[in-house]
Amino acid sequence: MSNYQIAVIVGSLRTDSLNKKLARALIKLADNRLSFNFINISKLPLYNQDDDLAPKTEVLDFHSQVAHCDGLLIVTPEYNRSVPGVLKNALDHGSRPAGTNVFATKPAGIIGTSMGSISTALAQQHLRNILSFLNVQTMPQPEGFIHWIEGMIDDQDNITNERTLTFLQQWMEAFSAYTIAKIESK
Repeated sequence: MSNYQIAVIVGSLRTDSLNKKLARALIKLADNRLSFNFINISKLPLYNQDDDLAPKTEVLDFHSQVAHCDGLLIVTPEYNRSVPGVLKNALDHGSRPAGTNVFATKPAGIIGTSMGSISTALAQQHLRNILSFLNVQTMPQPEGFIHWIEGMIDDQDNITNERTLTFLQQWMEAFSAYTIAKIESK
């Protein structure tokens, strides 16, 4: 049985990030053929095309970590009705300089949580537009706009809300099946 490496990119740097909690809870629900590697985007400098000829070590490390993964799990909040700047910065770094897009053709799932009533719907739509341009094979359905409810995930990263658990199990089954099929078809 193959073991596929999935890069986990969380679009929030906050220590107690709700989306980081969601990512850890999702991993517990994944197919055992998938292994997950959290990729730290907090050390990436702001993208500046002037640096393309001599990228910083943090950028080279980021490129290497993503390049060595078979797929992507992006878990993001929504800031001001769009993608958090830190996530967009990571996507810019990973797709630059021209011709070195480490995201190209990788299968990906995107999901997120927020306390707001529309959760992360607009951020995810913007993210889908960006990933499409980067030639990422984004899972089309099901979409996961998770309305955060206090206590929904406990301190051991277990989902405590039964309805949410059922949905996230189904989402993760779809993500696992989609990702494995795309990887094995290459």
